[in-house]
Amino acid sequence: MVDYSQENTTLSNNVYRDLQIYLDTMSMGFPPTASGIELRILQKLFSEKDARMFLSLTAELKTPEDIAARLNCDTAELAAHLQDMRDRGLLFSIKKGDVTKYGIISYMHGIYEFQLTRMDKEFAEMAGQYFDEAFSQAILASASSFARTIPVRESLDAKCTIAAFEDAAQIMRSQKTISVAECICRKEKSMVGKGCSKPREVCFMFGSMGAYYIENGLGRQVDADEAIRLLAEAQKAGLVTQPSTAQNPGGLCNCCGDCCGILRALNLTDKPAKQVTANYYAAVDKNSCVGCELCLDRCQVHALTMKENLAEINLDRCIGCGLCVIACPSASIRMVPKEKQAVLPLGTMEQMVQMAKARGL
Repeated sequence: MVDYSQENTTLSNNVYRDLQIYLDTMSMGFPPTASGIELRILQKLFSEKDARMFLSLTAELKTPEDIAARLNCDTAELAAHLQDMRDRGLLFSIKKGDVTKYGIISYMHGIYEFQLTRMDKEFAEMAGQYFDEAFSQAILASASSFARTIPVRESLDAKCTIAAFEDAAQIMRSQKTISVAECICRKEKSMVGKGCSKPREVCFMFGSMGAYYIENGLGRQVDADEAIRLLAEAQKAGLVTQPSTAQNPGGLCNCCGDCCGILRALNLTDKPAKQVTANYYAAVDKNSCVGCELCLDRCQVHALTMKENLAEINLDRCIGCGLCVIACPSASIRMVPKEKQAVLPLGTMEQMVQMAKARGL
Protein backbone atom coordinates (compact mmCIF):
# COMPACT_ATOMS: atom_id res chain seq x y z
CA MET A 1 0.00 0.00 0.00
CA VAL A 2 1.27 3.47 -0.88
CA ASP A 3 2.38 5.53 2.13
CA TYR A 4 1.12 9.01 1.28
CA SER A 5 2.54 10.45 4.49
CA GLN A 6 6.14 9.78 3.52
CA GLU A 7 6.97 13.44 2.83
CA ASN A 8 5.05 14.86 5.79
CA THR A 9 7.18 14.61 8.91
CA THR A 10 4.74 16.53 11.13
CA LEU A 11 2.14 13.76 11.48
CA SER A 12 1.36 12.41 14.95
CA ASN A 13 0.38 8.88 15.89
CA ASN A 14 -3.29 9.80 15.44
CA VAL A 15 -3.96 10.46 11.76
CA TYR A 16 -7.54 11.54 12.50
CA ARG A 17 -6.36 14.23 14.91
CA ASP A 18 -3.94 15.44 12.23
CA LEU A 19 -6.83 15.53 9.79
CA GLN A 20 -8.99 17.49 12.25
CA ILE A 21 -6.22 20.03 12.74
CA TYR A 22 -5.75 20.37 8.96
CA LEU A 23 -9.49 20.86 8.36
CA ASP A 24 -9.56 23.44 11.13
CA THR A 25 -7.35 25.72 9.01
CA MET A 26 -9.98 25.94 6.25
CA SER A 27 -13.13 28.01 5.76
CA MET A 28 -15.25 27.77 8.93
CA GLY A 29 -12.77 25.38 10.47
CA PHE A 30 -13.31 22.05 12.20
CA PRO A 31 -12.71 22.63 15.91
CA PRO A 32 -11.99 19.92 18.49
CA THR A 33 -14.44 18.93 21.23
CA ALA A 34 -14.12 17.42 24.68
CA SER A 35 -16.21 14.41 23.60
CA GLY A 36 -14.18 13.70 20.45
CA ILE A 37 -17.30 13.64 18.26
CA GLU A 38 -15.31 15.35 15.47
CA LEU A 39 -12.94 12.37 15.37
CA ARG A 40 -15.82 9.91 15.19
CA ILE A 41 -17.20 11.85 12.22
CA LEU A 42 -13.83 11.62 10.46
CA GLN A 43 -13.53 7.91 11.25
CA LYS A 44 -16.94 7.32 9.70
CA LEU A 45 -16.05 9.15 6.51
CA PHE A 46 -12.32 8.49 6.07
CA SER A 47 -10.24 5.34 6.21
CA GLU A 48 -6.70 5.85 7.52
CA LYS A 49 -5.48 5.65 3.92
CA ASP A 50 -8.01 8.33 2.93
CA ALA A 51 -6.83 10.53 5.77
CA ARG A 52 -3.18 10.21 4.74
CA MET A 53 -4.11 11.06 1.16
CA PHE A 54 -6.06 14.15 2.24
CA LEU A 55 -3.14 15.30 4.39
CA SER A 56 -0.85 15.00 1.39
CA LEU A 57 -2.93 17.36 -0.75
CA THR A 58 -3.77 21.06 -0.81
CA ALA A 59 -6.65 23.13 -2.14
CA GLU A 60 -4.65 23.72 -5.33
CA LEU A 61 -6.14 21.39 -7.93
CA LYS A 62 -3.63 18.96 -9.41
CA THR A 63 -3.71 16.01 -11.83
CA PRO A 64 -2.99 12.49 -10.57
CA GLU A 65 0.24 12.56 -12.57
CA ASP A 66 1.43 15.69 -10.77
CA ILE A 67 0.48 14.33 -7.36
CA ALA A 68 2.05 10.93 -8.02
CA ALA A 69 5.29 12.54 -9.13
CA ARG A 70 5.46 14.58 -5.93
CA LEU A 71 4.62 11.61 -3.71
CA ASN A 72 6.78 9.18 -5.70
CA CYS A 73 4.04 6.58 -6.05
CA ASP A 74 2.19 4.66 -8.76
CA THR A 75 0.01 6.98 -10.84
CA ALA A 76 -2.71 4.45 -11.65
CA GLU A 77 -3.15 3.38 -8.04
CA LEU A 78 -3.20 6.96 -6.82
CA ALA A 79 -5.63 8.06 -9.55
CA ALA A 80 -8.05 5.31 -8.57
CA HIS A 81 -7.88 6.36 -4.93
CA LEU A 82 -8.42 10.03 -5.74
CA GLN A 83 -11.45 9.20 -7.85
CA ASP A 84 -12.87 6.94 -5.13
CA MET A 85 -12.48 9.68 -2.53
CA ARG A 86 -14.07 12.17 -4.89
CA ASP A 87 -16.99 9.79 -5.42
CA ARG A 88 -17.47 9.62 -1.63
CA GLY A 89 -17.46 13.40 -1.26
CA LEU A 90 -14.06 13.64 0.41
CA LEU A 91 -12.29 15.63 -2.32
CA PHE A 92 -13.22 18.31 -4.82
CA SER A 93 -12.44 17.90 -8.51
CA ILE A 94 -12.75 19.69 -11.82
CA LYS A 95 -12.88 17.84 -15.14
CA LYS A 96 -12.02 19.49 -18.43
CA GLY A 97 -12.05 17.15 -21.39
CA ASP A 98 -10.12 14.04 -20.38
CA VAL A 99 -8.21 15.80 -17.61
CA THR A 100 -9.40 15.67 -13.99
CA LYS A 101 -7.76 17.65 -11.24
CA TYR A 102 -8.25 17.03 -7.52
CA GLY A 103 -7.88 19.05 -4.34
CA ILE A 104 -9.02 19.15 -0.74
CA ILE A 105 -12.21 20.83 0.41
CA SER A 106 -13.33 22.19 3.78
CA TYR A 107 -15.86 20.52 6.08
CA MET A 108 -18.47 23.25 5.34
CA HIS A 109 -19.20 24.09 2.56
CA GLY A 110 -17.70 20.88 1.31
CA ILE A 111 -17.38 17.45 2.88
CA TYR A 112 -20.54 17.78 4.97
CA GLU A 113 -22.71 18.87 2.02
CA PHE A 114 -21.10 16.29 -0.26
CA GLN A 115 -22.59 13.54 1.96
CA LEU A 116 -26.05 14.45 0.68
CA THR A 117 -26.69 11.10 -1.04
CA ARG A 118 -24.89 9.12 1.70
CA MET A 119 -26.51 10.75 4.72
CA ASP A 120 -27.77 8.16 7.21
CA LYS A 121 -29.21 8.42 10.71
CA GLU A 122 -25.85 7.78 12.38
CA PHE A 123 -24.16 10.62 10.49
CA ALA A 124 -27.16 12.89 11.07
CA GLU A 125 -26.96 12.28 14.82
CA MET A 126 -23.20 12.84 14.90
CA ALA A 127 -23.44 16.03 12.82
CA GLY A 128 -26.16 17.32 15.15
CA GLN A 129 -24.07 16.59 18.23
CA TYR A 130 -21.04 18.28 16.68
CA PHE A 131 -23.10 21.36 15.85
CA ASP A 132 -24.28 21.62 19.44
CA GLU A 133 -20.84 21.06 20.99
CA ALA A 134 -18.60 23.15 18.75
CA PHE A 135 -19.54 23.81 15.14
CA SER A 136 -22.28 26.34 15.84
CA GLN A 137 -19.63 28.60 17.37
CA ALA A 138 -17.33 28.00 14.41
CA ILE A 139 -20.13 29.16 12.11
CA LEU A 140 -20.68 32.30 14.17
CA ALA A 141 -16.97 33.14 14.13
CA SER A 142 -17.05 33.69 10.37
CA ALA A 143 -20.76 33.91 9.54
CA SER A 144 -20.56 37.48 8.24
CA SER A 145 -17.87 36.43 5.75
CA PHE A 146 -19.53 33.16 4.73
CA ALA A 147 -23.12 34.02 3.79
CA ARG A 148 -25.27 37.09 3.38
CA THR A 149 -28.97 37.70 3.34
CA ILE A 150 -30.59 39.30 0.32
CA PRO A 151 -34.20 40.50 0.42
CA VAL A 152 -37.06 38.98 -1.52
CA ARG A 153 -37.26 41.15 -4.66
CA GLU A 154 -40.99 41.75 -4.18
CA SER A 155 -40.30 43.19 -0.72
CA LEU A 156 -38.44 46.18 -2.15
CA ASP A 157 -39.96 49.46 -3.30
CA ALA A 158 -40.51 49.44 -7.05
CA LYS A 159 -38.48 52.65 -7.31
CA CYS A 160 -35.53 51.11 -5.50
CA THR A 161 -32.40 50.59 -7.59
CA ILE A 162 -30.86 47.29 -6.58
CA ALA A 163 -27.38 46.04 -7.44
CA ALA A 164 -27.24 42.84 -9.49
CA PHE A 165 -25.44 41.00 -6.68
CA GLU A 166 -28.36 41.87 -4.34
CA ASP A 167 -30.95 40.40 -6.73
CA ALA A 168 -31.24 36.60 -6.58
CA ALA A 169 -32.87 36.42 -10.03
CA GLN A 170 -30.02 38.39 -11.57
CA ILE A 171 -27.52 36.12 -9.85
CA MET A 172 -29.23 33.14 -11.47
CA ARG A 173 -29.29 34.74 -14.92
CA SER A 174 -25.57 35.49 -14.77
CA GLN A 175 -24.59 31.81 -14.33
CA LYS A 176 -23.52 29.45 -17.10
CA THR A 177 -23.94 26.31 -14.98
CA ILE A 178 -26.63 25.94 -12.31
CA SER A 179 -27.38 22.85 -10.25
CA VAL A 180 -30.12 22.53 -7.67
CA ALA A 181 -29.86 20.08 -4.80
CA GLU A 182 -31.78 18.95 -1.78
CA CYS A 183 -31.00 20.86 1.43
CA ILE A 184 -28.75 18.59 3.47
CA CYS A 185 -29.65 20.47 6.66
CA ARG A 186 -33.35 19.62 6.32
CA LYS A 187 -32.44 16.06 5.33
CA GLU A 188 -30.25 15.71 8.43
CA LYS A 189 -32.97 17.01 10.71
CA SER A 190 -35.65 14.82 9.16
CA MET A 191 -33.52 11.73 9.82
CA VAL A 192 -33.58 12.42 13.55
CA GLY A 193 -37.25 13.37 13.63
CA LYS A 194 -36.73 17.12 13.88
CA GLY A 195 -37.30 18.21 10.29
CA CYS A 196 -39.73 20.80 8.95
CA SER A 197 -42.18 20.74 6.05
CA LYS A 198 -40.51 23.46 3.98
CA PRO A 199 -39.27 22.64 0.44
CA ARG A 200 -36.01 20.71 0.18
CA GLU A 201 -34.84 21.18 -3.40
CA VAL A 202 -33.64 24.72 -2.72
CA CYS A 203 -29.82 24.73 -2.70
CA PHE A 204 -28.19 26.13 -5.84
CA MET A 205 -24.55 25.74 -6.89
CA PHE A 206 -22.87 27.60 -9.71
CA GLY A 207 -19.83 27.22 -11.97
CA SER A 208 -17.30 24.53 -11.08
CA MET A 209 -19.16 23.68 -7.86
CA GLY A 210 -22.39 23.31 -9.82
CA ALA A 211 -20.62 21.03 -12.30
CA TYR A 212 -19.28 18.94 -9.39
CA TYR A 213 -22.79 18.50 -7.99
CA ILE A 214 -24.16 17.45 -11.39
CA GLU A 215 -21.31 15.07 -12.19
CA ASN A 216 -21.54 13.38 -8.77
CA GLY A 217 -25.32 13.03 -8.72
CA LEU A 218 -25.71 15.46 -5.82
CA GLY A 219 -27.96 17.79 -7.80
CA ARG A 220 -29.58 18.23 -11.17
CA GLN A 221 -28.84 20.82 -13.82
CA VAL A 222 -31.42 23.55 -14.35
CA ASP A 223 -31.60 26.66 -16.49
CA ALA A 224 -32.06 30.15 -15.08
CA ASP A 225 -35.82 30.17 -15.63
CA GLU A 226 -36.37 26.97 -13.64
CA ALA A 227 -33.96 28.14 -10.95
CA ILE A 228 -35.89 31.41 -10.57
CA ARG A 229 -39.19 29.50 -10.38
CA LEU A 230 -37.81 27.23 -7.63
CA LEU A 231 -36.41 30.26 -5.84
CA ALA A 232 -39.82 31.97 -5.89
CA GLU A 233 -41.45 28.84 -4.44
CA ALA A 234 -38.83 28.70 -1.68
CA GLN A 235 -39.41 32.34 -0.74
CA LYS A 236 -43.17 31.88 -0.85
CA ALA A 237 -42.74 28.98 1.60
CA GLY A 238 -40.88 31.28 3.99
CA LEU A 239 -37.23 30.46 3.33
CA VAL A 240 -34.44 33.04 3.69
CA THR A 241 -32.32 33.50 0.56
CA GLN A 242 -28.61 33.41 1.37
CA PRO A 243 -25.89 33.41 -1.29
CA SER A 244 -22.24 33.42 -0.27
CA THR A 245 -20.85 36.87 0.47
CA ALA A 246 -19.00 37.16 -2.84
CA GLN A 247 -20.55 39.42 -5.49
CA ASN A 248 -20.13 36.47 -7.85
CA PRO A 249 -21.21 33.69 -5.47
CA GLY A 250 -20.45 30.00 -5.88
CA GLY A 251 -23.81 29.07 -4.44
CA LEU A 252 -27.13 30.25 -3.03
CA CYS A 253 -29.17 28.56 -0.32
CA ASN A 254 -32.70 29.08 0.95
CA CYS A 255 -32.74 28.53 4.67
CA CYS A 256 -35.11 28.00 7.59
CA GLY A 257 -34.51 28.71 11.25
CA ASP A 258 -35.49 25.18 12.29
CA CYS A 259 -32.98 23.15 10.29
CA CYS A 260 -30.32 25.19 8.54
CA GLY A 261 -26.93 25.56 10.17
CA ILE A 262 -26.36 29.25 9.56
CA LEU A 263 -29.74 30.41 10.87
CA ARG A 264 -29.70 27.94 13.75
CA ALA A 265 -26.34 29.33 14.82
CA LEU A 266 -27.58 32.91 14.43
CA ASN A 267 -30.60 32.09 16.58
CA LEU A 268 -28.27 31.17 19.44
CA THR A 269 -27.22 34.81 19.70
CA ASP A 270 -29.02 37.89 20.98
CA LYS A 271 -27.98 39.99 17.98
CA PRO A 272 -28.11 38.00 14.71
CA ALA A 273 -28.01 41.27 12.73
CA LYS A 274 -24.45 41.82 13.95
CA GLN A 275 -23.36 38.38 12.72
CA VAL A 276 -24.64 38.45 9.14
CA THR A 277 -23.94 40.56 6.08
CA ALA A 278 -27.11 42.35 4.97
CA ASN A 279 -27.81 45.71 3.37
CA TYR A 280 -31.47 46.08 4.38
CA TYR A 281 -33.66 45.97 7.46
CA ALA A 282 -37.43 45.92 7.98
CA ALA A 283 -39.49 48.78 9.38
CA VAL A 284 -43.14 48.79 10.52
CA ASP A 285 -45.70 51.52 9.90
CA LYS A 286 -47.69 51.26 13.11
CA ASN A 287 -50.44 53.50 11.74
CA SER A 288 -51.48 50.81 9.25
CA CYS A 289 -50.50 47.60 11.10
CA VAL A 290 -53.62 45.50 11.77
CA GLY A 291 -52.00 43.19 14.33
CA CYS A 292 -52.61 40.00 12.31
CA GLU A 293 -49.31 38.43 13.52
CA LEU A 294 -48.62 36.79 10.14
CA CYS A 295 -45.17 38.38 10.11
CA LEU A 296 -44.25 36.62 13.36
CA ASP A 297 -44.68 33.20 11.76
CA ARG A 298 -42.63 34.20 8.72
CA CYS A 299 -39.58 35.51 10.57
CA GLN A 300 -36.86 32.85 10.83
CA VAL A 301 -34.78 34.73 13.43
CA HIS A 302 -37.55 35.83 15.83
CA ALA A 303 -37.05 39.52 15.12
CA LEU A 304 -40.77 40.37 15.37
CA THR A 305 -42.94 40.58 18.45
CA MET A 306 -46.30 42.15 19.25
CA LYS A 307 -46.57 45.22 21.49
CA GLU A 308 -50.00 46.67 22.21
CA ASN A 309 -51.35 44.54 19.35
CA LEU A 310 -48.91 46.04 16.83
CA ALA A 311 -45.88 44.43 15.19
CA GLU A 312 -42.52 45.56 16.50
CA ILE A 313 -39.13 44.75 14.97
CA ASN A 314 -36.01 44.12 17.00
CA LEU A 315 -33.29 45.55 14.76
CA ASP A 316 -30.65 43.59 16.66
CA ARG A 317 -32.28 40.45 15.25
CA CYS A 318 -33.55 41.53 11.80
CA ILE A 319 -31.34 40.14 8.99
CA GLY A 320 -33.15 41.89 6.15
CA CYS A 321 -34.70 38.97 4.29
CA GLY A 322 -38.02 40.66 3.44
CA LEU A 323 -40.20 37.64 4.20
CA CYS A 324 -42.30 39.66 6.64
CA VAL A 325 -42.93 42.30 3.97
CA ILE A 326 -44.46 39.92 1.45
CA ALA A 327 -46.56 38.28 4.18
CA CYS A 328 -48.09 41.54 5.46
CA PRO A 329 -51.70 41.93 4.20
CA SER A 330 -51.84 45.63 5.07
CA ALA A 331 -48.48 46.54 3.46
CA SER A 332 -47.36 47.92 6.81
CA ILE A 333 -43.78 46.64 6.62
CA ARG A 334 -41.14 47.87 4.20
CA MET A 335 -37.48 47.21 3.57
CA VAL A 336 -35.09 50.05 4.28
CA PRO A 337 -31.54 50.17 2.88
CA LYS A 338 -28.89 50.54 5.56
CA GLU A 339 -27.05 53.84 5.64
CA LYS A 340 -23.73 52.02 5.45
CA GLN A 341 -23.75 49.40 2.72
CA ALA A 342 -21.52 46.33 3.08
CA VAL A 343 -18.51 46.09 0.78
CA LEU A 344 -18.63 42.59 -0.69
CA PRO A 345 -15.66 40.55 -1.95
CA LEU A 346 -15.63 40.16 -5.71
CA GLY A 347 -15.10 36.41 -5.80
CA THR A 348 -14.74 33.24 -3.74
CA MET A 349 -10.97 33.55 -3.23
CA GLU A 350 -11.30 37.01 -1.68
CA GLN A 351 -14.19 35.69 0.43
CA MET A 352 -12.03 32.84 1.76
CA VAL A 353 -9.31 35.33 2.73
CA GLN A 354 -11.88 37.37 4.66
CA MET A 355 -13.11 34.24 6.44
CA ALA A 356 -9.56 33.33 7.44
CA LYS A 357 -9.00 36.84 8.83
CA ALA A 358 -12.28 36.66 10.74
CA ARG A 359 -11.01 33.47 12.44
CA GLY A 360 -7.64 35.06 13.21
CA LEU A 361 -5.68 32.86 10.78
